[in-house]
This record gives sequence, structure tokens and C-alpha cells, in this order.
Amino acid sequence: MNERAQIVSSPASSPTHLEIDGVTKSFRGHVAVEDISFRVAPGEFLAVLGPSGAGKTTLFRCMTGLLGPDSGTVRVDGEEVHGVAGRARRRVAVVFQQFNLVDRLTALDNVLAGRLGHMPAWRAWARCFERSDRLLALDCLDQVGLLEKATQRADSLSGGQQQRVAIARALAQKPSIIIADEPVASLDPQTSAGVLELLRHIARSERVSVVCSLHQVTLARRFADRVVGLVDGRLVVDVPAHRFDEHIHRQLFGTAEGTDPHTETAS
Repeated sequence: MNERAQIVSSPASSPTHLEIDGVTKSFRGHVAVEDISFRVAPGEFLAVLGPSGAGKTTLFRCMTGLLGPDSGTVRVDGEEVHGVAGRARRRVAVVFQQFNLVDRLTALDNVLAGRLGHMPAWRAWARCFERSDRLLALDCLDQVGLLEKATQRADSLSGGQQQRVAIARALAQKPSIIIADEPVASLDPQTSAGVLELLRHIARSERVSVVCSLHQVTLARRFADRVVGLVDGRLVVDVPAHRFDEHIHRQLFGTAEGTDPHTETAS
């Protein structure tokens, strides 16, 4: 492995929504991620790249609080994500590769699911939403360009529209951070670009931090502000997206850029 690319993480004095500090996680003696540290500033779009098995999924599960690290910490707005109370988890919204919508519910009802963590348990169980929640959900659908689809069932929407509903659901959560786990892997190139453009716009306009796992280097360079790269569970690259060159590509994937399948847009 070549020398690690220059680290450009936000300095400690800068405002941050997400702080990863020395995170290590092992499974049955196998180290999945080791001593990973970086910060994400408000309004920043961070792309996470790396070959299969690099540790991206484990890192994302630690960031969302689904896994507790063996050592190190994950903080959102200064609070640890993994813990008994889990208060910081409400400030972390997740957008999945396969959308994770309830097909039989309308787009509006799916977006309202983003409000469940902010409600008393009895209201959440009965899905008894207040008027303010419904207005917020409609506004979130409007932000993603789907207000006119509010009453349509999720399974009647195209793949790109379903992913936009998932993003609207994340917005309704009022998060500090959106974790997007390969959000365009099942979309065509044009739709992929539209979804990533939307996430970048949300980062800018809402001052939400976006951390997005991608396989396509070209999309990372086009839409991200910064790229971090993992190899064998370790962070080896942390550079501004415009500086991601062939040398750095070799650090991550071991091949020249033009010969690596990760440079291609998913079909």
C-alpha cells in the first residue's frame, strides 16, 4: 500500500456534526475496521469509497448506532451515538439502497415514519400524527419534488421516485446527519445523478451532513466535497473530491482508474 493520502479532516476547533474517533470493531477475532477517525462538518457531502470487504458496512453500522465499537467513539453533535438512551440516534437518518418503504402505504405515510422517533410511544404505535407532522411531511415531499405524489402508494412509484420518498422520510426526521448506504446502486445513471444532486442540495440548503457510500468514483468526484477511502478496515485516503486522482485510485483499488469497474456507473 502506498503512503496514505493527505488528511484534510476538519480541525478540532471547526464545528462538526459527526466525529469518528479511533473506531475499531472486530468479529470473532477478525478486525473489520481499525482505528478510524474523521470529522464531518455541517453542510458537507462526504463520499466513502473502498473495495468489497474494506469495512464500509461495519463503519456505517457503527455510525448509525446499530453496532457499538470495541474501542473509540462515534459522536453526533457532541453526544455518543451508541448507548442506552440513544438520544443522538434521532439525529441520524438513514437512506438505504433498497429504499425500505412500506409498499402498501402512500408516499406521505412513508415520509411520516420519519416522525415516529419524535413522538410519545402511544402516538407512534397508533400512528396518530399531529397536523404539524403532516405539514412537515408534505414540505419534505415538496423539497424532493414529489408533492403531487403524496397520496400514491409507494409501490406505484418508479425506483428513483421511491428513493426520493426515502430521502424525504430522512428529512422529516430533522437530522443532523444523513447516512446514505449505496443509495444509487440499484438506479440507472441518470436517476443516480438526480438523487445525488438532491442529497448535495439538501446538505447545502439544510446544513445537514451527508455521508454517502458509493462504488462509482466518477459520481463521488462529481457530487462529493470530500472522499474518504477504506482498505482492509483502515482509513487510507481523506482528500477533497477534486484531488482524487489516479494515484489515489491505485491506493484504494490497486488498479489504474480506467481499468477498474468501480469507475463505472451502476446500471
